Amino acid sequence: MTDVAAAATGETAPQHTHPVTPLVNGARALPFALVLGVASVSQNLSDVGVGVAAALLISLGLAVVLGAVVAAFSYLTWKRLTYWFDDQGDFRIASGVVTRRERRLQLSRLQGVEVAQPLMARIFGLAQVSIEVAGAGDSRAEIQYLGLDAAQALRNSVVARAAGLHPESGEAPQHSLVDVPTGDLALSLLLRGTTVLLAALTGLVLFVTVAAEGVVGLAWLLLGGVPLVMVVTEFTNFYGFTVAESPDGLRTKAGLLRIQSQTVPPGRVQAVEFVQSWLWRKKDWVRVEITVAGVGTSDEDGQNGGNFQRVLLPVAPYRVVLSVVHQILPGVDARQVGLEPAPPQARRRAWIQHRQLGVGWDDRVFVTQRGRFVHRLTVAPHARTQSVRVTQGPWQRALGLATMHVDSPPGPVRVVALYRAAAEARRIADEQNGRAQRALAEDRGTRWMQPGDQ
Repeated sequence: MTDVAAAATGETAPQHTHPVTPLVNGARALPFALVLGVASVSQNLSDVGVGVAAALLISLGLAVVLGAVVAAFSYLTWKRLTYWFDDQGDFRIASGVVTRRERRLQLSRLQGVEVAQPLMARIFGLAQVSIEVAGAGDSRAEIQYLGLDAAQALRNSVVARAAGLHPESGEAPQHSLVDVPTGDLALSLLLRGTTVLLAALTGLVLFVTVAAEGVVGLAWLLLGGVPLVMVVTEFTNFYGFTVAESPDGLRTKAGLLRIQSQTVPPGRVQAVEFVQSWLWRKKDWVRVEITVAGVGTSDEDGQNGGNFQRVLLPVAPYRVVLSVVHQILPGVDARQVGLEPAPPQARRRAWIQHRQLGVGWDDRVFVTQRGRFVHRLTVAPHARTQSVRVTQGPWQRALGLATMHVDSPPGPVRVVALYRAAAEARRIADEQNGRAQRALAEDRGTRWMQPGDQ
């Protein structure tokens, strides 16, 4: 292909990641290697009278050697890894030291792009880019590592190509929508029902710890730290959480130790769930979780990326949340959709939450609600319905009940109408299947930023 033709289609030459990548990977292995070295060396040398200082030096030496081995292997991997855009505008990545492997990600099926800076990469001024497309199997590509500017440029190019724009269009402007206050984030995590219940369990654990002795007491003490670990982990993940509006989608960014930013293109959200703990209701706080087709629950770096990807807003007042959700579901207010309550016999199956069960729909979305102590209001556009089904366990069958499911790609949001009358559940499923087919026929294309699509 000539240079002119390549430029017209946006084809690029294969290129490597940042040359410092092997060193970063080697440095990442040092803490783990040091811990393992200290544990093994101390145990093996204690019998021969080797001092603590000598054991630490030996452990440090072994950690450096292991880090060097990891860096050397990473160098071979780095030499063999290249990425580029092909003549059809799709993203390709080739890798493999012994066995060569080439993957192609069809950007017309793009679900999201994330730029993350793990702690070690931040020290070197680098970032990684995660590209997620819809599809089964290996639909996620991790580019580790690039300079921060190069990572942002790659993100912009991927989003532009997916939107049908020129790859050199540059970064689309953005307008800030929400900045989650640090105090609200910390207080919301402490007031979650899960945290309160675990804190109560911790009190019991501490009592048992005092009564128990030896290894049993230590085990209970470690278990008692679970609530604190959960709160600290989520706080560091969502610290400084921001949401911004842009023509290429909603952009979220957060993180204390590991900074993550992602872009969710319009039309890619499969389902939305409003989650409100019973202790949040006085402040009218709510959390918004989303299911995006193709987005996994964890990343290849072993970090908690999936928890960040599943949350559109960790906490905010309902009015603020609705203004953000309107960016991905324009004109939709789930609270205004009339809901049909569960039948009277449902209280024998769900005696705590039967009053909170409901299902409804309008011409655009299907809505369900459930939960007494943690209220969950779920919304799914008709056009994103992949299938519908009705399930009926033995207890439900005896009560003449059934549960109707609206299936979407795997994710945190479950769209489920619990404990309806069996005939009603089948009727709702048949009607929802018809609504989904009509909505899918009218669904807009994936090139959402082309002229005339606004």
